[in-house]
This record gives sequence, C-alpha cells and structure tokens, in this order.
Amino acid sequence: MSRRENCLDNTVTQRFFRSLKRERVNYRRYQSRREAMAGIIDYIEPFYNQKRRHYKLGSISPAEYEMR
Repeated sequence: MSRRENCLDNTVTQRFFRSLKRERVNYRRYQSRREAMAGIIDYIEPFYNQKRRHYKLGSISPAEYEMR
C-alpha cells in the first residue's frame, strides 16, 4: 500500500467507479433508490463481470478469460 494521501492503493476501485459512472449512472435518471440499486446491480453482474472487455485481461471479457 502507498503512503497516506497517495491514491495508488485504491486505483482498481477508482477505475471501477469511473467506469460505472461513465457507462451507466451519468446517463440515466432514477426515480428511486431501489431503482438505482437495481440498475447498478444489473450493470455489475451481467455486464461488467461477464461481457465488458478489460484491458488488464488482454482486452477480453472475464468470462472468456476464465474459459481459456
């Protein structure tokens, strides 16, 4: 881990939230907290974890990476 006030230790988390905001949250209007939570879960599980191509995996999806 990095020293205090140095964000290198949470880079992965920051990258995930940047992607979440850029690809899902900033383009939608949610009517309720429940609707927002459902939309975010829908983004994470079937899309982000299964289909979205990840640079660190050689620009392939996590599902495809696990199959190899």
